[in-house]
Amino acid sequence: MTLWGGRFEGPMSEGAWAFTTDESDRRLLEVDVEGSLAHAAMLGETAVISSDEAAALSAGLTTILDEARSGEFAFAESDEDVHTAVERRLGELIGETAGKLHTGRSRNDQVALDLRLYLSRSVASRIRGLHDHAGALADVAETHAAAVIPSYTHLQQAQATTLGHHLLAYAWMALRAAERFAGAGARIGVSPLGAAASAGSSLPLDREGPARALGMSGVIPNSLDAVGARDFVAEYVFCCAQAMTDLSRLAEEMVLWSTSEFGWLTLGDEVSTGSSALPHKRNPDIAELVRGRAASVAGDLSAILSLQKGLPLAYNRDLQEDKRIVFHADDTLAACLDAMAELIRGVEFHPPPPSAETAALDLAEALVGRGAPFREAHDAVGRLVARLERSGRSLAEASWEDLRAVDARFAEPDLGLLDPRSSISRRVTAGSGRPESVREQIAAIRAVIA
Repeated sequence: MTLWGGRFEGPMSEGAWAFTTDESDRRLLEVDVEGSLAHAAMLGETAVISSDEAAALSAGLTTILDEARSGEFAFAESDEDVHTAVERRLGELIGETAGKLHTGRSRNDQVALDLRLYLSRSVASRIRGLHDHAGALADVAETHAAAVIPSYTHLQQAQATTLGHHLLAYAWMALRAAERFAGAGARIGVSPLGAAASAGSSLPLDREGPARALGMSGVIPNSLDAVGARDFVAEYVFCCAQAMTDLSRLAEEMVLWSTSEFGWLTLGDEVSTGSSALPHKRNPDIAELVRGRAASVAGDLSAILSLQKGLPLAYNRDLQEDKRIVFHADDTLAACLDAMAELIRGVEFHPPPPSAETAALDLAEALVGRGAPFREAHDAVGRLVARLERSGRSLAEASWEDLRAVDARFAEPDLGLLDPRSSISRRVTAGSGRPESVREQIAAIRAVIA
């Protein structure tokens, strides 16, 4: 069934039909019916159709909605898309009155509505998934709030911190991603209905009524924009892509930490795989797949932006491709959030302590506390490290004589500053790796989730 056959004398060729139809929109079935219910009610309320006709449409659509929710709705090979499938089934249920459903509506504003409704609901699911992921990180961080590790810059040990602090960085990323989805949801949840094919309708339609009935915040004020814009899809895909990028960074660290070279964690049986050739292997496949799938969602973002860049207003069939792009990005993020939360909970962390070099800044700040300009303090500690390296020693092996040789302002108790554990305890800035700060962050994260 199609909605446009009147001016044609014959059917499309099989090849052309196969090329132009797309079954990916079938997941829009429920929202399509819900949108049609709101539209049918509005047609009756504005007397564009009779109240009896509106009641018949609503009764038939309610039956279809029940079929959709129970999984009993059957698509036919002749259905061009989800919209024609619904109208076909409606005709089977109520007869010719089904033809009244499309009054004052085009597939152009209809599909834009369906996609906005679908993504509005997906927003809520992704926010829940991101909160669950942040919660899993917070749980593990609480266990390791005082476990001292090195932080890294340029993949070299920088300052001492705690494992809990490190994991919470990813929890905060997840909460920001949830905020992005929430912001996008506010822009997505507006109705294009009433825009018709491009420039509105001569019928006395009430655009606000269906928007209210569907829980949308209002209507799009320009009809060309309503049917021709897909920036809301691009924004949703960006939210997915950035969240996947954050997951990929965590996944990369899980891969590194599981190596014998790092030795920070052991993968549990339930979250690792083996090798077909190497019997000793325990592979971080979940993390590697998340890292790989992040690339495909980054590709989705490029695709949805490129899809729009050369389109004149208003609707063009190119936009049919938006659904497979956004559905892939959305499905990938949902699956990866679940997998990473399980992975985080399924590993045993046992990071080695950081080197004394991670307390080098503490040594410089001791001189700053005695009035030295930071540049002089930085230079003194740099000369100390160079002196030790020339004699094949590390900062942990520095002596009082070494300190005194590079700067007379050092005091012998300053050697105690080179303990990474005491380095962490001296942190006074908010948001630092100090265990007390980590616990405060955990409480704040849980408050946001709650």
